[in-house]
Amino acid sequence: MNAVDTNVLFYAHDPRDPDKQLTAKSLIESLVDGVLLWQVACEYLSASRKLEPLGYSRHQALQDVRDLRSAWRTILPSWQVLEASHQLMEEHSLSFWDALILAASQEAGVSRLYSEDIDPRMKLDGLEIVNPFTK
Repeated sequence: MNAVDTNVLFYAHDPRDPDKQLTAKSLIESLVDGVLLWQVACEYLSASRKLEPLGYSRHQALQDVRDLRSAWRTILPSWQVLEASHQLMEEHSLSFWDALILAASQEAGVSRLYSEDIDPRMKLDGLEIVNPFTK
């Protein structure tokens, strides 16, 4: 299974960087075994407000999340994710939100997480981190 970080969803709708937008859209459309992590959906809905001056509405963001929910499996975190994220923060000097996404990915059995923000050299059991925007 594959998951994407919030930044990938954001870039798919941000016209300010056409190359990243195309890459993000192509990636999202290609993931037939995609997983939508609960916290990614929530972060995306919050972050998408930054796109409002560019004509992208909150309604569109919510519809995008609904569309992903119908195409991908949605993963809701357990309380163990909170504990695991704290451990990841300590071990890897991560932000809370990045650690939470990593812990949720591991709990869900995600094998590949696409993210621009998380160091792809980080080694986590069973989870590969890929920056889709590196050439």
